[in-house]
Amino acid sequence: MPRQHHRLSATRLGNLPPGFHADGDNLYLKVTPTLSRSWIFRYEVAGRPTDMGLGAHPPISLSTARRLAAESREHLVRGEDPLALRRARQAQVRAEQQARITFRDLAEEFMTVHLDTFSNIKHQKQWRSTLEAHAYPHLGRLPVTEIGGADITAALSPIWMTVPATAKRVRQRIQRVLQWGKDGEPLPQHGVARNRGRHHAAMPFSEVPAYVQLLRKRADISSLAVEFTILAVARTGETLGATWDEIDLDAGVWIVPAERMKGKKEHTVPLPQRVIEILHALPREKGNPYVFIGREGKPLSQVALWNLVRATAGNGYTVHGFRSSFRDWAGDRTNFARDVIEHALAHQLKDKVEAAYRRGSALEKRRKLMEAWAQYLDKPAESGNVTQLLRRA
Repeated sequence: MPRQHHRLSATRLGNLPPGFHADGDNLYLKVTPTLSRSWIFRYEVAGRPTDMGLGAHPPISLSTARRLAAESREHLVRGEDPLALRRARQAQVRAEQQARITFRDLAEEFMTVHLDTFSNIKHQKQWRSTLEAHAYPHLGRLPVTEIGGADITAALSPIWMTVPATAKRVRQRIQRVLQWGKDGEPLPQHGVARNRGRHHAAMPFSEVPAYVQLLRKRADISSLAVEFTILAVARTGETLGATWDEIDLDAGVWIVPAERMKGKKEHTVPLPQRVIEILHALPREKGNPYVFIGREGKPLSQVALWNLVRATAGNGYTVHGFRSSFRDWAGDRTNFARDVIEHALAHQLKDKVEAAYRRGSALEKRRKLMEAWAQYLDKPAESGNVTQLLRRA
Protein backbone atom coordinates (compact mmCIF):
# COMPACT_ATOMS: atom_id res chain seq x y z
CA MET A 1 0.00 0.00 0.00
CA PRO A 2 1.55 3.40 -0.95
CA ARG A 3 2.46 5.67 1.89
CA GLN A 4 -0.03 8.46 2.68
CA HIS A 5 2.47 11.09 3.79
CA HIS A 6 5.91 12.37 2.80
CA ARG A 7 5.31 11.33 -0.80
CA LEU A 8 7.46 14.09 -2.28
CA SER A 9 11.23 14.26 -2.19
CA ALA A 10 13.36 17.39 -2.25
CA THR A 11 15.33 16.17 -5.27
CA ARG A 12 12.18 15.79 -7.43
CA LEU A 13 10.48 19.09 -6.67
CA GLY A 14 12.14 20.98 -9.51
CA ASN A 15 11.09 18.39 -12.12
CA LEU A 16 7.38 18.12 -11.36
CA PRO A 17 4.92 19.05 -14.15
CA PRO A 18 2.15 21.67 -13.74
CA GLY A 19 -0.61 20.65 -11.36
CA PHE A 20 -1.19 19.84 -7.68
CA HIS A 21 1.18 17.27 -6.18
CA ALA A 22 0.22 15.72 -2.83
CA ASP A 23 2.82 15.17 -0.14
CA GLY A 24 0.19 13.84 2.25
CA ASP A 25 -1.29 15.21 5.47
CA ASN A 26 -3.11 18.05 3.62
CA LEU A 27 0.11 19.40 2.04
CA TYR A 28 0.33 20.01 -1.72
CA LEU A 29 2.85 21.55 -4.06
CA LYS A 30 1.19 23.68 -6.74
CA VAL A 31 3.12 23.98 -10.01
CA THR A 32 1.80 26.57 -12.51
CA PRO A 33 2.17 26.39 -16.31
CA THR A 34 5.10 28.82 -15.96
CA LEU A 35 6.67 26.29 -13.51
CA SER A 36 6.49 28.54 -10.48
CA ARG A 37 5.92 26.47 -7.35
CA SER A 38 4.12 27.17 -4.09
CA TRP A 39 2.95 25.19 -1.07
CA ILE A 40 -0.77 24.77 -0.36
CA PHE A 41 -2.43 23.46 2.80
CA ARG A 42 -5.90 22.08 1.93
CA TYR A 43 -8.53 21.54 4.60
CA GLU A 44 -12.24 21.91 5.41
CA VAL A 45 -13.96 24.03 8.01
CA ALA A 46 -17.68 23.47 8.51
CA GLY A 47 -17.75 21.55 5.23
CA ARG A 48 -16.15 24.44 3.31
CA PRO A 49 -12.98 23.51 1.38
CA THR A 50 -10.15 25.99 1.89
CA ASP A 51 -6.70 26.42 0.35
CA MET A 52 -4.13 28.23 2.49
CA GLY A 53 -0.85 29.27 0.92
CA LEU A 54 2.28 28.42 2.89
CA GLY A 55 4.75 30.23 0.65
CA ALA A 56 6.71 29.74 -2.54
CA HIS A 57 9.29 27.07 -3.22
CA PRO A 58 11.97 28.15 -2.95
CA PRO A 59 12.50 29.85 -0.48
CA ILE A 60 10.16 27.61 1.59
CA SER A 61 11.79 24.17 1.62
CA LEU A 62 9.98 20.83 1.75
CA SER A 63 10.89 20.32 5.42
CA THR A 64 9.68 23.81 6.35
CA ALA A 65 6.42 23.30 4.45
CA ARG A 66 5.84 20.03 6.33
CA ARG A 67 6.44 21.78 9.64
CA LEU A 68 3.99 24.58 8.73
CA ALA A 69 1.41 22.02 7.62
CA ALA A 70 1.82 20.13 10.92
CA GLU A 71 1.23 23.34 12.87
CA SER A 72 -1.90 24.02 10.82
CA ARG A 73 -3.22 20.50 11.50
CA GLU A 74 -2.75 21.08 15.23
CA HIS A 75 -5.01 24.13 14.95
CA LEU A 76 -7.63 22.00 13.18
CA VAL A 77 -7.49 19.40 15.96
CA ARG A 78 -8.27 22.18 18.44
CA GLY A 79 -11.22 23.29 16.32
CA GLU A 80 -9.46 26.42 15.03
CA ASP A 81 -9.34 27.70 11.46
CA PRO A 82 -5.62 28.17 10.67
CA LEU A 83 -6.26 30.69 7.89
CA ALA A 84 -8.53 32.78 10.11
CA LEU A 85 -5.88 32.71 12.84
CA ARG A 86 -3.19 33.85 10.42
CA ARG A 87 -5.35 36.71 9.18
CA ALA A 88 -6.06 37.76 12.75
CA ARG A 89 -2.32 37.81 13.52
CA GLN A 90 -1.63 39.85 10.39
CA ALA A 91 -4.37 42.30 11.32
CA GLN A 92 -2.85 42.64 14.79
CA VAL A 93 0.60 43.29 13.34
CA ARG A 94 -0.81 45.93 10.99
CA ALA A 95 -2.64 47.57 13.88
CA GLU A 96 0.54 47.59 15.98
CA GLN A 97 2.52 49.08 13.10
CA GLN A 98 -0.13 51.76 12.61
CA ALA A 99 -0.08 52.55 16.32
CA ARG A 100 3.67 53.17 16.16
CA ILE A 101 3.48 55.71 13.32
CA THR A 102 4.27 59.13 14.73
CA PHE A 103 2.94 62.43 13.50
CA ARG A 104 6.36 63.32 12.13
CA ASP A 105 6.50 60.03 10.16
CA LEU A 106 3.06 60.62 8.70
CA ALA A 107 3.70 64.29 7.91
CA GLU A 108 7.00 63.51 6.18
CA GLU A 109 5.32 60.84 4.07
CA PHE A 110 2.49 63.23 3.24
CA MET A 111 5.00 65.78 2.00
CA THR A 112 6.91 63.13 0.03
CA VAL A 113 3.70 62.21 -1.79
CA HIS A 114 2.05 65.62 -2.15
CA LEU A 115 4.48 68.53 -2.03
CA ASP A 116 5.63 68.18 -5.61
CA THR A 117 2.01 68.56 -6.70
CA PHE A 118 2.24 72.18 -5.51
CA SER A 119 3.41 74.39 -8.35
CA ASN A 120 4.48 77.11 -5.91
CA ILE A 121 7.98 76.36 -4.57
CA LYS A 122 7.54 78.88 -1.75
CA HIS A 123 4.39 77.04 -0.65
CA GLN A 124 6.33 73.76 -0.51
CA LYS A 125 9.03 75.28 1.69
CA GLN A 126 6.45 76.88 3.99
CA TRP A 127 4.73 73.54 4.56
CA ARG A 128 7.94 71.96 5.80
CA SER A 129 9.27 74.92 7.75
CA THR A 130 6.01 75.60 9.63
CA LEU A 131 5.52 71.98 10.62
CA GLU A 132 9.12 71.71 11.80
CA ALA A 133 8.87 74.93 13.78
CA HIS A 134 5.38 74.67 15.28
CA ALA A 135 4.04 71.08 15.01
CA TYR A 136 6.98 68.72 15.46
CA PRO A 137 8.18 70.05 18.85
CA HIS A 138 4.93 68.98 20.53
CA LEU A 139 3.36 66.46 18.13
CA GLY A 140 6.33 64.99 16.29
CA ARG A 141 6.91 61.96 18.52
CA LEU A 142 3.26 61.28 19.36
CA PRO A 143 1.57 58.29 17.68
CA VAL A 144 -1.07 59.62 15.29
CA THR A 145 -3.67 57.35 16.89
CA GLU A 146 -3.24 59.21 20.22
CA ILE A 147 -3.37 62.80 18.98
CA GLY A 148 -6.45 64.72 20.06
CA GLY A 149 -7.68 68.29 20.00
CA ALA A 150 -5.88 69.11 23.25
CA ASP A 151 -2.53 68.12 21.74
CA ILE A 152 -3.09 70.36 18.71
CA THR A 153 -4.11 73.23 20.99
CA ALA A 154 -0.96 72.78 23.07
CA ALA A 155 1.20 72.81 19.95
CA LEU A 156 -0.35 76.01 18.60
CA SER A 157 -0.84 77.96 21.83
CA PRO A 158 2.59 79.72 21.71
CA ILE A 159 1.74 81.39 18.37
CA TRP A 160 -2.05 81.51 18.42
CA MET A 161 -2.28 85.12 19.61
CA THR A 162 1.04 86.47 18.30
CA VAL A 163 0.95 85.19 14.70
CA PRO A 164 -2.67 84.07 14.19
CA ALA A 165 -2.41 83.75 10.41
CA THR A 166 0.49 81.31 10.67
CA ALA A 167 -1.20 79.42 13.53
CA LYS A 168 -4.35 78.88 11.46
CA ARG A 169 -2.34 77.63 8.48
CA VAL A 170 -0.39 75.22 10.69
CA ARG A 171 -3.63 73.94 12.21
CA GLN A 172 -5.04 73.31 8.74
CA ARG A 173 -1.88 71.45 7.75
CA ILE A 174 -1.91 69.32 10.89
CA GLN A 175 -5.55 68.42 10.31
CA ARG A 176 -4.92 67.64 6.65
CA VAL A 177 -2.07 65.26 7.52
CA LEU A 178 -4.13 63.48 10.17
CA GLN A 179 -7.15 63.15 7.87
CA TRP A 180 -4.90 61.81 5.10
CA GLY A 181 -3.75 59.08 7.47
CA LYS A 182 -7.31 58.20 8.46
CA ASP A 183 -8.31 57.99 4.79
CA GLY A 184 -5.61 55.40 4.08
CA GLU A 185 -2.92 57.71 2.63
CA PRO A 186 -4.58 58.19 -0.80
CA LEU A 187 -2.48 59.19 -3.80
CA PRO A 188 -2.85 62.65 -5.39
CA GLN A 189 -5.54 63.00 -8.02
CA HIS A 190 -4.46 62.49 -11.61
CA GLY A 191 -3.88 65.61 -13.63
CA VAL A 192 -2.49 67.81 -10.85
CA ALA A 193 0.64 69.77 -11.72
CA ARG A 194 3.87 68.32 -10.43
CA ASN A 195 7.22 69.94 -9.83
CA ARG A 196 9.40 68.38 -12.51
CA GLY A 197 12.60 69.65 -10.93
CA ARG A 198 12.36 67.33 -7.94
CA HIS A 199 14.35 64.09 -8.00
CA HIS A 200 14.07 61.02 -5.82
CA ALA A 201 17.27 59.84 -4.14
CA ALA A 202 18.40 56.63 -5.83
CA MET A 203 20.55 53.85 -4.41
CA PRO A 204 23.58 53.02 -6.61
CA PHE A 205 22.68 49.90 -8.58
CA SER A 206 25.75 48.10 -7.23
CA GLU A 207 24.17 48.21 -3.74
CA VAL A 208 20.69 47.06 -4.75
CA PRO A 209 21.40 43.25 -4.71
CA ALA A 210 22.59 43.49 -1.10
CA TYR A 211 19.52 45.52 -0.20
CA VAL A 212 17.20 42.98 -1.83
CA GLN A 213 18.83 40.25 0.28
CA LEU A 214 18.02 42.27 3.42
CA LEU A 215 14.40 42.58 2.30
CA ARG A 216 14.16 38.81 1.77
CA LYS A 217 15.44 38.14 5.30
CA ARG A 218 12.61 40.30 6.70
CA ALA A 219 9.92 38.60 4.55
CA ASP A 220 7.06 40.80 5.87
CA ILE A 221 4.44 42.23 3.53
CA SER A 222 6.08 45.67 3.35
CA SER A 223 9.41 44.09 2.39
CA LEU A 224 7.69 41.96 -0.25
CA ALA A 225 5.96 45.05 -1.64
CA VAL A 226 9.25 46.94 -1.92
CA GLU A 227 10.99 43.97 -3.54
CA PHE A 228 8.05 43.58 -5.96
CA THR A 229 8.34 47.28 -6.84
CA ILE A 230 12.08 46.99 -7.46
CA LEU A 231 11.76 43.87 -9.61
CA ALA A 232 8.80 45.18 -11.63
CA VAL A 233 10.44 48.64 -11.97
CA ALA A 234 7.09 50.06 -10.89
CA ARG A 235 6.01 53.29 -9.29
CA THR A 236 4.90 53.00 -5.67
CA GLY A 237 1.30 53.90 -6.47
CA GLU A 238 1.14 51.27 -9.20
CA THR A 239 2.27 48.60 -6.74
CA LEU A 240 -0.01 49.59 -3.89
CA GLY A 241 -3.02 49.97 -6.18
CA ALA A 242 -2.46 46.59 -7.88
CA THR A 243 -5.43 44.22 -7.71
CA TRP A 244 -5.48 40.50 -8.41
CA ASP A 245 -7.63 40.90 -11.53
CA GLU A 246 -4.78 42.87 -13.14
CA ILE A 247 -2.37 39.94 -12.81
CA ASP A 248 -2.23 36.80 -14.96
CA LEU A 249 -0.01 34.39 -13.06
CA ASP A 250 -0.13 31.75 -15.79
CA ALA A 251 1.00 34.18 -18.49
CA GLY A 252 3.38 35.93 -16.11
CA VAL A 253 2.13 39.46 -16.82
CA TRP A 254 0.70 42.38 -14.88
CA ILE A 255 -1.55 44.71 -16.90
CA VAL A 256 -1.80 48.11 -15.23
CA PRO A 257 -4.89 49.96 -16.55
CA ALA A 258 -4.48 53.37 -18.13
CA GLU A 259 -6.28 55.21 -15.34
CA ARG A 260 -3.62 54.11 -12.84
CA MET A 261 -0.66 55.00 -15.05
CA LYS A 262 1.11 58.36 -14.97
CA GLY A 263 1.05 58.55 -18.78
CA LYS A 264 -2.64 57.50 -19.01
CA LYS A 265 -1.69 54.51 -21.16
CA GLU A 266 -2.19 50.83 -20.30
CA HIS A 267 1.12 49.21 -19.37
CA THR A 268 1.91 45.48 -19.53
CA VAL A 269 4.66 44.35 -17.17
CA PRO A 270 6.34 40.98 -17.85
CA LEU A 271 6.92 39.42 -14.45
CA PRO A 272 10.21 37.68 -13.59
CA GLN A 273 10.07 34.31 -11.85
CA ARG A 274 10.88 35.83 -8.47
CA VAL A 275 7.87 38.15 -8.74
CA ILE A 276 5.64 35.14 -9.43
CA GLU A 277 7.04 33.53 -6.27
CA ILE A 278 6.26 36.66 -4.26
CA LEU A 279 2.70 36.72 -5.56
CA HIS A 280 2.13 33.07 -4.65
CA ALA A 281 3.45 33.73 -1.15
CA LEU A 282 1.17 36.71 -0.44
CA PRO A 283 -1.83 36.32 1.85
CA ARG A 284 -5.30 37.04 0.50
CA GLU A 285 -8.19 38.55 2.39
CA LYS A 286 -11.86 38.04 1.60
CA GLY A 287 -13.38 41.26 0.32
CA ASN A 288 -9.97 42.88 -0.23
CA PRO A 289 -9.05 42.94 -3.96
CA TYR A 290 -5.58 44.37 -3.46
CA VAL A 291 -2.39 42.36 -3.97
CA PHE A 292 -0.68 44.02 -1.01
CA ILE A 293 -3.45 44.16 1.55
CA GLY A 294 -3.83 46.83 4.18
CA ARG A 295 -6.51 47.36 6.75
CA GLU A 296 -10.29 47.37 6.32
CA GLY A 297 -10.32 46.39 2.66
CA LYS A 298 -7.67 48.93 1.69
CA PRO A 299 -4.23 48.44 0.16
CA LEU A 300 -0.99 48.63 2.10
CA SER A 301 -0.14 52.24 2.90
CA GLN A 302 2.61 54.36 1.42
CA VAL A 303 3.72 55.14 4.95
CA ALA A 304 4.62 51.47 5.50
CA LEU A 305 6.92 51.41 2.47
CA TRP A 306 8.38 54.83 3.21
CA ASN A 307 9.18 53.88 6.80
CA LEU A 308 10.71 50.59 5.73
CA VAL A 309 13.07 52.10 3.13
CA ARG A 310 14.00 54.96 5.42
CA ALA A 311 14.87 52.51 8.22
CA THR A 312 16.66 49.87 6.15
CA ALA A 313 18.33 51.84 3.34
CA GLY A 314 19.13 55.23 4.86
CA ASN A 315 20.89 58.04 2.94
CA GLY A 316 17.51 59.53 2.02
CA TYR A 317 16.87 56.78 -0.54
CA THR A 318 13.27 56.43 -1.73
CA VAL A 319 11.20 53.60 -3.17
CA HIS A 320 10.78 55.56 -6.40
CA GLY A 321 14.55 55.98 -6.64
CA PHE A 322 14.99 52.28 -7.45
CA ARG A 323 13.61 53.04 -10.93
CA SER A 324 16.68 55.22 -11.46
CA SER A 325 18.87 52.43 -10.11
CA PHE A 326 17.38 50.11 -12.74
CA ARG A 327 17.86 52.70 -15.50
CA ASP A 328 21.53 53.18 -14.58
CA TRP A 329 22.11 49.40 -14.46
CA ALA A 330 20.35 48.76 -17.77
CA GLY A 331 22.28 51.55 -19.51
CA ASP A 332 25.69 50.70 -18.03
CA ARG A 333 25.63 46.93 -17.77
CA THR A 334 23.40 45.61 -20.58
CA ASN A 335 23.11 45.83 -24.36
CA PHE A 336 19.34 46.24 -24.44
CA ALA A 337 18.09 48.98 -26.74
CA ARG A 338 17.23 52.32 -25.20
CA ASP A 339 13.60 52.15 -26.29
CA VAL A 340 13.17 48.72 -24.66
CA ILE A 341 14.55 50.10 -21.39
CA GLU A 342 12.36 53.20 -21.56
CA HIS A 343 9.30 51.06 -22.31
CA ALA A 344 10.03 48.92 -19.24
CA LEU A 345 9.90 52.15 -17.23
CA ALA A 346 6.63 53.13 -18.97
CA HIS A 347 8.28 56.30 -20.24
CA GLN A 348 6.96 58.09 -23.28
CA LEU A 349 9.64 58.36 -25.99
CA LYS A 350 10.39 62.02 -26.68
CA ASP A 351 11.69 61.37 -30.18
CA LYS A 352 8.54 61.15 -32.34
CA VAL A 353 10.39 59.35 -35.12
CA GLU A 354 11.74 56.76 -32.70
CA ALA A 355 8.31 56.34 -31.13
CA ALA A 356 6.74 55.79 -34.54
CA TYR A 357 8.94 52.77 -35.08
CA ARG A 358 7.87 51.28 -31.75
CA ARG A 359 4.31 50.28 -32.70
CA GLY A 360 4.38 47.15 -30.56
CA SER A 361 5.14 46.72 -26.89
CA ALA A 362 8.27 44.57 -27.43
CA LEU A 363 6.93 42.34 -24.67
CA GLU A 364 9.36 39.45 -25.16
CA LYS A 365 12.36 41.77 -25.33
CA ARG A 366 11.21 43.43 -22.13
CA ARG A 367 10.67 40.03 -20.53
CA LYS A 368 14.33 39.20 -21.20
CA LEU A 369 15.33 42.56 -19.76
CA MET A 370 13.28 42.03 -16.60
CA GLU A 371 14.65 38.51 -16.13
CA ALA A 372 18.19 39.87 -16.51
CA TRP A 373 17.42 42.49 -13.83
CA ALA A 374 16.03 39.80 -11.51
CA GLN A 375 19.11 37.63 -12.06
CA TYR A 376 21.37 40.58 -11.31
CA LEU A 377 19.51 41.18 -8.03
CA ASP A 378 19.84 37.48 -7.17
CA LYS A 379 23.63 37.56 -7.20
CA PRO A 380 25.23 36.87 -3.78
CA ALA A 381 25.55 40.10 -1.85
CA GLU A 382 29.04 41.09 -0.82
CA SER A 383 29.38 41.00 2.96
CA GLY A 384 30.80 44.52 2.97
CA ASN A 385 27.74 45.86 1.20
CA VAL A 386 25.38 44.14 3.65
CA THR A 387 27.36 45.42 6.63
CA GLN A 388 27.32 48.91 5.15
CA LEU A 389 23.53 48.80 4.73
CA LEU A 390 23.01 47.52 8.27
CA ARG A 391 25.27 50.21 9.70
CA ARG A 392 23.49 52.88 7.65
CA ALA A 393 20.07 51.67 8.85
